[in-house]
Amino acid sequence: MSSIGSVSRSKLTQRRKMLRTKRRIKMFQAIWRTLAVIGLAGGLVWAITRPIWVLRESNQVIIEGNQLLSKQAIKSFIPISYPQSLLRIQPDAIARAIESQPTIADVTVTRQLFPPEIIVQVKERVPVALALTKFTQNSSTPTSKPLLGLLDATGVLIPIQSYAPQDGRLKLPNLKIIGPLDQYRSYWPQLYQAVSRSPVKVSEIDCQDSANIILTTDLGLVHLGPYSSQLTTQLKVLDQMRRLPTQVNSSQIAYIDLKNPENPSVQMK
Repeated sequence: MSSIGSVSRSKLTQRRKMLRTKRRIKMFQAIWRTLAVIGLAGGLVWAITRPIWVLRESNQVIIEGNQLLSKQAIKSFIPISYPQSLLRIQPDAIARAIESQPTIADVTVTRQLFPPEIIVQVKERVPVALALTKFTQNSSTPTSKPLLGLLDATGVLIPIQSYAPQDGRLKLPNLKIIGPLDQYRSYWPQLYQAVSRSPVKVSEIDCQDSANIILTTDLGLVHLGPYSSQLTTQLKVLDQMRRLPTQVNSSQIAYIDLKNPENPSVQMK
């Protein structure tokens, strides 16, 4: 019995030694992993802070996606002083600074280490209409006084001064809208989409009187009444009246009345 007890104690002692050995090995492995991570992190910080990872000039800022604004104009919106370490540059701050411009709809900024650059991807607002504050008598082009600015399809107002006149990238929209912006801003996206899809070309939208929107079209003036959900129906009826100039002398037509699209009429002079 004594010999059996001695063997059991011996095995128990061996197991304890093995467990202690395994614990030491795991502890050393954990220490080495920690030291390796610290070393890699320190090496990365050291590498990034070396002079090679520095933006020294604006040529290292790459602008992509621009159509209406020049690359130099967009770079002027970026709050960076050179030289600047890539590690200190905050892409989100740069994106916010560029997006604060009325000409810009969206921005994505990324840092690149090889070679050291900043990539700026922009999405510009596209002007679709000239916004005028009032009617310009006997003038085919708006003067500087009544011109409020440019509108994009969502109703954002873009000052025309935002574009460099000497650049030549911007082509002024053919569509004009007249009236106080606050009067039609709420329904402008729907109004523009309907008008832009109309088979009958619309060159001007007069919203000076909220009770009666007036369109200037290829068929002449069209009175719609106040903006409503029946606008699409009104434009469909207008399309059905395409043959009107062959039936009536256009010079004798004062306007087409579509306030009630189920009962359209033509007001003669």
